[in-house]
Amino acid sequence: MLSVMIFFLLWYVLSSIIDSSTFPGPINVLKNMIDHIYNGDLVFHTGVTLARVIIAFLISMIIGTTIGIIMGRSNITNSFLDDWLVLGLNIPALVIIILCYVWFGLTEVAAITAVALNKIPLVAVTVREGARDLDKKLMQVAQIYHIGKKRTLTKVFIPQLYPYLMAAARSGLSLIWKIVLVVELLGRSNGVGFQLHSFFQFFDIASILSYTLVFVAIVLSVEILILRPLERRLMGWRL
Repeated sequence: MLSVMIFFLLWYVLSSIIDSSTFPGPINVLKNMIDHIYNGDLVFHTGVTLARVIIAFLISMIIGTTIGIIMGRSNITNSFLDDWLVLGLNIPALVIIILCYVWFGLTEVAAITAVALNKIPLVAVTVREGARDLDKKLMQVAQIYHIGKKRTLTKVFIPQLYPYLMAAARSGLSLIWKIVLVVELLGRSNGVGFQLHSFFQFFDIASILSYTLVFVAIVLSVEILILRPLERRLMGWRL
């Protein structure tokens, strides 16, 4: 809380010195935010962006985790797909977004696909390292005591991947937040990215900062209220 208070204090001081039209103060931005909330546009466009983030996140985590596990447990599959992963990690996100819009049109499917394709390689690489680093002794104990495949998977195999899955979720989510805005800016008619582009054209700095603050608040809320409690719950067995 102290760091947040210092941030807003510095913001207030700087806005008092700099031209208010290019750097509005926190009070003006707060008033602008309330207006956007009252009008309903901020809630609507933020909701649309969140929906895209959630869908793309789930798709990329499921596909990326599956690929990562298979590659981590099979040397043949790893050799076959390794170059493709490197290619996916290094192709600029903007290129993938443009190609998806060209191939699939300016549709919701193209937008979600573009975001997911940018995140899948990152998830796959992270989970692959976890699948490689599994404790073989634990797996042998499961075999010795004839534990079923389903129980071995849920009680022995997957729990060892939790640190890697959480790392993939955090890094991937931070990437998705950014890419979704670019996707919306280039080819959608709604969402936070679309709104930011519109405000930029009208040089509406207060509205840009209003949407940004709300977006940052949501990101922090997801981290504090969802990811951290989930991590403590999943990693409890290691304590």
